[in-house]
Amino acid sequence: MSCLVIAASVLLGASTALAAQGPGVEAGSASPLTQLVMAILVYGASALIIGAGLIGALRGH
Repeated sequence: MSCLVIAASVLLGASTALAAQGPGVEAGSASPLTQLVMAILVYGASALIIGAGLIGALRGH
């Protein structure tokens, strides 16, 4: 599953995702590694939710 998430994040342009560095810190973007991790988390969670919904729909629940 993790290989699929990494491939999806690369294909969907994970490097273009910008992230704030947090409160009290000057505006800017996170490091490329942080952006990749955040993209994997976001796209992975979305894929799990959609997958669970599709499985539930196929089972008729």
